Amino acid sequence: MLAETSTSSRMDAGERDRVSAVYLSEELGDLDEGANFLNRLSGAELEAACAAGSSCSFSKGEGVFFQGDQHNGIWLIEEGAVRTFYVGPSGREITLAYWTPGHFIGGPEVFGGGTHMWSADAQTDSRLLYLTGSSIRRLVDTIPSFAVCLINGLVAKGKCYSALVQMLGTRSVTERLAQLLIILGDTHGRQEGNRLLIERKITHEHLATIVGSTRQWVTMTLDKFQKKGLITIGRSQIRIENYEMLQSMAS
Repeated sequence: MLAETSTSSRMDAGERDRVSAVYLSEELGDLDEGANFLNRLSGAELEAACAAGSSCSFSKGEGVFFQGDQHNGIWLIEEGAVRTFYVGPSGREITLAYWTPGHFIGGPEVFGGGTHMWSADAQTDSRLLYLTGSSIRRLVDTIPSFAVCLINGLVAKGKCYSALVQMLGTRSVTERLAQLLIILGDTHGRQEGNRLLIERKITHEHLATIVGSTRQWVTMTLDKFQKKGLITIGRSQIRIENYEMLQSMAS
């Protein structure tokens, strides 16, 4: 279970160096909204909620849950990063989001029941707090503010997936790729003079599964962006050279 440091204090420490969640959205300000869904709890209530769960560790690349598996609860991310993704009947994969500490994964069946609609895997070595559906129900019954927190968390998730559907349904693939670079620049970028260095290491394959395309198409389009002076592509990083022009291409 929990050893030297309590889950609540680890979550408080995580707030001091927040790393934003990443998913396709027109509204950059909403990307990390769900990370604060437990903020309404008092210290004692947060301790009680954490004590109801069990701490689990996952190595980079390890699956947390799988599409079609029985749904039994949710996971709160304490440390690391977790990707949620969907695999279609043809085997084609689309990344739904990259989640960071403070967010939960495993909805929408928070009380358990049914099957998982998508899968999740650890993108880095990660530590998660697992709350079973029955534990969540007891917390809702005994801590009214926890029920409000849960609703707020589900609202944030609903807004996330609504934003994703809107992007996939109304933007071209080129616009989605430009918007994704803007998102990565804003959430994982470091200013270098007039340029913005995306510090997150991300492959062309990763970009492709987020925007709903192929690695080959992403490579070709990034090369076009580079020739237009929008970005510079290094061996393991991307620099945004003209933020305003890239932003206009996204819209």
